[in-house]
Amino acid sequence: MKKTLYLKFILAYIIFGFFGFMVVATFVSSMTMEHLKREKADALYKEATLIANTYASDLYNNETTLESVKNQLDALDTYLSATLWIINPSGRLVLCSNEPINVENEIVIDNFDPTITEGSYYTVGNFFDTFTEEQLSVFAPITSDFKVRGYVVIHYPMSNLTASCNSLLNISYIMLVILFLLSLIILIFFTELVYLPLRKITQATEQYASGNMHYEFQIDSEDEIGYLGATISYMAGEIARSEDDQKKFVANVSHDFRSPLTSIKGYLEAMLDGTIPPELYEKYLNIVLNETERLHKLTNSLLTLNNLNTKGMLLDISRFNINAVIRNTAASFEGTCRQKMIAIELILTGDELYVKADVGKIQQVLYNLLDNAIKFSHEDSIIRIETTEKHNKVFVSVKDSGIGIPKDELKQIWERFYKSDLSRGRDKKGTGLGLSITREIIRSHGENINVISTEGVGSEFIFSLPVAADEEDEY
Repeated sequence: MKKTLYLKFILAYIIFGFFGFMVVATFVSSMTMEHLKREKADALYKEATLIANTYASDLYNNETTLESVKNQLDALDTYLSATLWIINPSGRLVLCSNEPINVENEIVIDNFDPTITEGSYYTVGNFFDTFTEEQLSVFAPITSDFKVRGYVVIHYPMSNLTASCNSLLNISYIMLVILFLLSLIILIFFTELVYLPLRKITQATEQYASGNMHYEFQIDSEDEIGYLGATISYMAGEIARSEDDQKKFVANVSHDFRSPLTSIKGYLEAMLDGTIPPELYEKYLNIVLNETERLHKLTNSLLTLNNLNTKGMLLDISRFNINAVIRNTAASFEGTCRQKMIAIELILTGDELYVKADVGKIQQVLYNLLDNAIKFSHEDSIIRIETTEKHNKVFVSVKDSGIGIPKDELKQIWERFYKSDLSRGRDKKGTGLGLSITREIIRSHGENINVISTEGVGSEFIFSLPVAADEEDEY
């Protein structure tokens, strides 16, 4: 495209100019000539008719002299720049405006035929070989007593009409040239508004096709081309971000797999070579078991997250009491909370609050959020779980008073394997996948989950579920 589009447009522009000149030189020229010829013939016919009805008619009725009519014809000759004749039907020339009166030497037009006009009142030619150049000849009959006594014929040189036509055509050519030059503005606008942005887009797509997804370009336009450029740039940015996430994902997976595997290998080798005495086998075998459980948990989380992203999530939607699920989930952490002296406070709307969702998946969401809240809460603190109903939605809140999340990391906590700097020391066994899975589960229900957090104060996670209608059995 970049090699031919602009050339094609310029070629079309040149063809437009060429055909414009061709049209003016042919069609416009012939139309202008025909118009001038008819316009001149009409004007001369009016003069010829006026002469036929006055001076010429008086001459044939012997009411005026030949000399008097000749003077009138001479004057009209100068005024009209034409030759005026009075001629008999036989072809004998009675008077001629550019010839003196000569009664003795008669001039006869051979083969004179007034019907040469073929139903019109003018003809173009040399008038029976009388003239050396073409003339526009106009006839007007001289009648007396209902008889044609003669004709007034006015001859106007076609060279004069051609000169007038050429003058008008010259004006047309000048106007066409001006229009052609003014139309260069269109070419300039096309270059600036269409071609150059398209060339930028083409260069960008070539860079993206070669794998350079970090190539940046900008089109300062708010039309469709600007929107196209912005869309392509955004698409490339998303692909680049996806590639970076993929690289980061592989690096994180490798790191999270390598750490426990290194521990397992080191302890087992130490046990085999005798570095660890037999009486300490149980201690280190428990460590190996814990690392194995960590690998198992990481593998299951990866499989879960992969199924969510590739196949979508199959939900078993049912009507259940969300308050009962919250109570059961909180009860499962009783031992852990007792060890850290953490209290769980339930602020639930009513004894029963029914929602419509996948109970198993929502249990997993509550477990992940409550597990994180306990991990990052200080000892002798309170975790509050609250439910509220508003606008046919149930909002579930899990709030702790722990270490909080830095403001610049709030958007990143939903990414796979992400752990904030503050959480790394407290969450040595975590996979960094819990919140990613949690968000995917809530989104699969068509709902939202948000977080409000202040570093050093605590965090609050809030998600919504649809209220269930009053039907079916409770969970």
